[in-house]
Amino acid sequence: MISIIITAYKEPETIGKAIESFLKQKIKPKYELIVSCPDKETTKVVKNFMKKNKQIKHFKDPGQGKMLALNILFKKTKGDILILTDGDVFVSENSVKAIIEAFQNKEIGCISGRPVSTNPKDNMLGYWSHLLTDAGAHQTRQKKAKQKKYFTCSGYLFAFRNKIVKEFPRDIPEDAYIPFLFMKKGYKLGYVPEAKVYVKYPTTFKEWLEQKRRIAKAYINYQQIKIDNEPLPLMKSFSKEALEGPIKAIRYPKSYKEMFWTITLFKARLYMWLMTYYDTKIRRKKHTDAWKVVKTTKKS
Repeated sequence: MISIIITAYKEPETIGKAIESFLKQKIKPKYELIVSCPDKETTKVVKNFMKKNKQIKHFKDPGQGKMLALNILFKKTKGDILILTDGDVFVSENSVKAIIEAFQNKEIGCISGRPVSTNPKDNMLGYWSHLLTDAGAHQTRQKKAKQKKYFTCSGYLFAFRNKIVKEFPRDIPEDAYIPFLFMKKGYKLGYVPEAKVYVKYPTTFKEWLEQKRRIAKAYINYQQIKIDNEPLPLMKSFSKEALEGPIKAIRYPKSYKEMFWTITLFKARLYMWLMTYYDTKIRRKKHTDAWKVVKTTKKS
């Protein structure tokens, strides 16, 4: 059995498309589709789907953040495989089939799908989203998977064997922590680029910066964690970006305008990391688990 979990918060305009992208697929194994959301607007849409689809279930989470919701749901799910995704994205046709087939390899414990930006590439923020997902995340995961090394999965779409992870810290990225736990237990990580997840990224610099700072703060918390006195491997940090990022990024642009946007991204990422370190080191303001709304990504 497969358990698909969609976590959502104030996403009534996008949750329908997220659900439909799974319902349209021919999923051979028995499955349950659990939509976790605390707000009334999103719940109303989910319950309309429940009237016609028995496999859909609604879970009213406490409204205190995605990580708490997942920790609770891990104890309630029935599936042998868990597939996690969000309510403001939608998955590609046959994505579930591709994930299930990858798990036929018993050595694989955790799998990442491939985020694909739906933003237009003809403006700076849209271009950034494509650069970071294509030249950044996609190429890195491909390389690490071939080398059988650790990599962070994508929180937009990733899957793993159930009952291995019972709980995880709420103030760090689950898509970084869970893959490491599986490697510690002797499993390998898999990357399935055929399992695409389509993502709308922020369309204003203010929301882009807020989102990236929140993620960076979570990774700073992650750096403090040890398992059996072993520090967790890093995929995202200022030093790794500074050493590895520019080489990949500078090869991506196909015009002078895109080259200018790429150089501007370097400056924006530097500013983001400086602001993040100011928040965490000077202001002592750390990342905590809570629902945050990025308004420009919640519209269909």
